Amino acid sequence: MSEELASGPKESPPAPRAEPSEVWKKGGRLLSVLLAMNVLLFACTLISGGAFNKVAVYDTDVFALLTAMMLLATLWILFYLLRTARCPNAVPYQDAHASPIWLRGGLVLFGICTLVMDVFKTGYYSSFFGCQSAIKILHPLIQAIFVIIQTYFLWVSAKDCIHVHLDLTRCGLMFTLTTNLAIWMAAVVDESVHQAHLYSSALSNTSHPRLIKAQRAGSPLGGDPCPCDTAICQVFQQGYFYLYPFNIEYSLFASTMLYVMWKNVGRLLASTPSHGHMPSLVNFFRETFFAGPILGLLLFLLGLAVFITYEVQVSGEESHTQQALVIYYSFNIVCLGLMTLVSLSGSVIYRFDRRAMDHHKNPTRTLDVALLMGAALGQYAISYYSIVAVVAGTPRDLLGGLDLAHALLMIAQHTFQNVFIIESLHRGPPEAEPQDNPPKEPCQGLIFANQDALHSLPACPPSPRLAIPSSAGPQEAVAVILAPRGHWRRRCLKDISLFLLLCNVILWILPAFGARPHFSSTVEMEFYGYSLWAAIVNICLPFGIFYRMHAVSSLLEVYVLS
Repeated sequence: MSEELASGPKESPPAPRAEPSEVWKKGGRLLSVLLAMNVLLFACTLISGGAFNKVAVYDTDVFALLTAMMLLATLWILFYLLRTARCPNAVPYQDAHASPIWLRGGLVLFGICTLVMDVFKTGYYSSFFGCQSAIKILHPLIQAIFVIIQTYFLWVSAKDCIHVHLDLTRCGLMFTLTTNLAIWMAAVVDESVHQAHLYSSALSNTSHPRLIKAQRAGSPLGGDPCPCDTAICQVFQQGYFYLYPFNIEYSLFASTMLYVMWKNVGRLLASTPSHGHMPSLVNFFRETFFAGPILGLLLFLLGLAVFITYEVQVSGEESHTQQALVIYYSFNIVCLGLMTLVSLSGSVIYRFDRRAMDHHKNPTRTLDVALLMGAALGQYAISYYSIVAVVAGTPRDLLGGLDLAHALLMIAQHTFQNVFIIESLHRGPPEAEPQDNPPKEPCQGLIFANQDALHSLPACPPSPRLAIPSSAGPQEAVAVILAPRGHWRRRCLKDISLFLLLCNVILWILPAFGARPHFSSTVEMEFYGYSLWAAIVNICLPFGIFYRMHAVSSLLEVYVLS
């Protein structure tokens, strides 16, 4: 008890004699937030204005702005790395909760795909260099440099609690975060315009009366002064459009990590305890019943088959399109229904979990919860618009019924999955849970230097395994009794986490790589008109796509914490 009192809490408030910079802590945060808001609003105005043909804002203006922002952010990152390298006391603490290894690994994976996209973009714009501005070729090159430097910066510095140049660091982090959000918005707008052009071309070439009726609202489809006629140009164009989802996720991953760094500027920590380790690939499924991973993998493979079928049939004849939509909605209904039941079962298991809730200050967890709740609003909005269109509109056929069931299950699945994830993130470590039937003799997890001592042990259950290191000598042999596998509740929670993780991955792949039944099914387009419905989907769907990938990251952390 005396040692606990002497050690004090893990995280203590600043001392009474605070430095002048810490007195201005809230003011420095306010200054950096105001800077970020103004830069982001200006970038959003220019990006959204450049998406419309009737607005006198050209895409070269957008590329010039993004290039300038990436150059400034790159210079600040280099200054930060140089300053922290030359000043050993610049980072006295590190936040062990910030940026776990799977988050940084995902950032590296998406960063590599972004670099490949930049190569395709450079090749695409170089195909007709004569009629394009040089900034269009310079932009992907600068973005590649920015991605490389930023990825290295976040890999080595994401856990920093820096204590020098506080106001400058806060402003620099917020500006870099704003740069990533601007890149994200530009990619979303570019992809949305590309999808709108594809569906406008499909509507203009169709003879189906319901699609002609939905086409009345029209959509902008301007002529391209530099047509992409060659085969290599079309390969580059299709390649970088298919890689846009990875660029979008990279920008959002980097933004979340930069926000946690911004929250940790000037933060005081008494210690940096570890909050869990990433399990090795060999032991990843050992503590499960295998039901969750196997069922999740089956749904993942089935989802890939549905995606391929949908992409092949949806642009064909009317009967093929109808069949593709029925298959797509049927798979989603089954998948969402199972995810809802599994999330509910996880919440029920927590009713019997006696681990204490973790109420310690954790900026990473606070951000995860806020992003889960905020990103789910996009899919909520699309689902409620679909419900109104199906219930109030006509005709009421099989496709309308599937659309209605899909929208209702989407709302239920987001709700119960959020409840499960948020409650899991606030649970204490597994060691905090008392055992139901503690053994009378502590015969689990013991190490003996003499193997003859094993014969004097009390009777132990047959589940522990005996492991003798081969490097030990005959007289120095070490016998290790490994503890039995985890509690059944923890194993169930691991199964649930892996099942939901795999399902969220396939539900991210479907819309991120072009499966958009919102435009192929004409129920909503007939009710709202193409222009309004396209605006709703193009604004809300990117948040729904981000929700899936962020849920994957959170569920991986839930698996480790279980």
